[in-house]
Amino acid sequence: MDWLYTFSGLLVGLIVGVSGVGGGSLMTPLLVLLFGISPATAVGTDLLYAALTKLGGSWVHHKKGSVDWQIVKRLATGSIPAALLSLWALHELNLDEKQFKSIITTVLSVALSLTALSLFLKPQLQKLGRRKSEANVELHAHPVAATVITGAILGVLVTISSVGAGALGMGVLLFLYPRHATVKLVGSDIAHAVPLTLVAGLGHAALGTVNFSLLGALLLGSLPGIWIGSHLSARIPERVLQLILATLLLTIAAKFLFLK
Repeated sequence: MDWLYTFSGLLVGLIVGVSGVGGGSLMTPLLVLLFGISPATAVGTDLLYAALTKLGGSWVHHKKGSVDWQIVKRLATGSIPAALLSLWALHELNLDEKQFKSIITTVLSVALSLTALSLFLKPQLQKLGRRKSEANVELHAHPVAATVITGAILGVLVTISSVGAGALGMGVLLFLYPRHATVKLVGSDIAHAVPLTLVAGLGHAALGTVNFSLLGALLLGSLPGIWIGSHLSARIPERVLQLILATLLLTIAAKFLFLK
């Protein structure tokens, strides 16, 4: 089966390279629905997969100066403690396999639906933010607090489902920081995902829900896939791909509702 895992990693890597989104929101459902991997192992493995694949992207954005480390710090202030608390709760609850599966699939459905919604509404969020910015209207009285709270929500969603750090986080940042260049928000979102998925992934490894041989097979395909996809991105309309992805994610979310 290893070559199938590698091929799946290649396909997901291509999509991530072309669109910038779709890693966790596609990889975990793929492992569960197509390969029959347990949801807990799929989530844990995907978290470390995401940390390693996004590390390179984060470094590239940092070298280009397209990371706002203040935003990253605010998000991480909420997300890292939330991730640790979520891992602690999963450990202390001592759930049986059926209960664990039910919780993960429920959170997956919610996270996938929210991610799809953020993809559908991305242009509207950008327009709303720009209108408020041009009118010199303050979107939030306390943007720092709003960013920390956003990070905390992402921390819980990502730790339990591996979904949310990409498109969902990006959608919120577009609304909270309309005066920032989009490329800087993308870089900040990717940079924040690295420590979050690493902490959550290592926590899952401690819980015994990471398959390291599976992780290696996925990386073998995804790393060249991301490289190829990044070179193809200019040839494929971003909005068309986002709408296709959003529709696919909603379909997958509905499917997970029946796995409980």
